[in-house]
Amino acid sequence: MTNDQHTTEITNLSWGRIEVTVNGRSRRFRDCKVWPGGATDWDWNETGTRHQPGIQPADIEDILARDVEVMILSRGMNLMLQTRRKTEKLLQSRGIEYHMEQTPRAIELFNELIKKGRKVGGIFHSTC
Repeated sequence: MTNDQHTTEITNLSWGRIEVTVNGRSRRFRDCKVWPGGATDWDWNETGTRHQPGIQPADIEDILARDVEVMILSRGMNLMLQTRRKTEKLLQSRGIEYHMEQTPRAIELFNELIKKGRKVGGIFHSTC
């Protein structure tokens, strides 16, 4: 278990805002990508992502490049965000365990797995 894994936690969620603490420094996002030791903004415009058909492989490639073993795919607060089938197939082809959950549960699961020492990545949507 690396030290970085204990330094990343999603510490707050409210409509339109997710707070992530990395190495004691808190950052706020509307939507974000998180991994052990880091977090960044998730800008849907970069890949043309929409609620349907949903999260695309291009949305998670930078997280996968960090050698995660588990991926958390948030579905939004009201379960409006979908995940494209080809995104699931990508995860399966790489042998990466994944979970698709409503955002509050997705965050809870991310934090639980990080605390257990798992190498977890996640993509989180704070509305809809």
